[in-house]
Amino acid sequence: MKIRKLTPENYGKVTALLRQAFPKSNYEVQLVEKLHKNGKAVHEWVAIHTNRIIAYVAFSHAYNGSDLCGLHLAPVAVKPDFQRQGIGSELLRFALRQQVIKESTVFVLGNPVFYEKFGFAPSEQVTCPFEKKKAHFLSLRATFTSPFTVGYEAEFGK
Repeated sequence: MKIRKLTPENYGKVTALLRQAFPKSNYEVQLVEKLHKNGKAVHEWVAIHTNRIIAYVAFSHAYNGSDLCGLHLAPVAVKPDFQRQGIGSELLRFALRQQVIKESTVFVLGNPVFYEKFGFAPSEQVTCPFEKKKAHFLSLRATFTSPFTVGYEAEFGK
């Protein structure tokens, strides 16, 4: 397996992967397509096996008001026939080691059991507008001392 930065010529392949990984939801496909179409800064990597994209991870900007305060991890996707083999974890570990990511606070809305393996912890000071109970909102390297509700790129709007 090789890990590479996503390039525009592979956007369609990522769309196909997201449709397979999230068969009951169009949200992830629409989110990524809108981020690309609108030229938003997104840090993206793909895992490639036998010249096929089998996994994808993306990070977009997180905001405290209008100030950049970190990154949002979303989405993470693995082709169904490659799930539960550690590929998504390997891709995520790789991405978290990249300079642009490892220098930032990272937020994720997801399964705590999965993300805590990577050092994510419940977000103490920061609230997610999509999940008020905070049960699934985690952060990595968060050092904020005042509470705030984190902002997302407009493309995340539900």
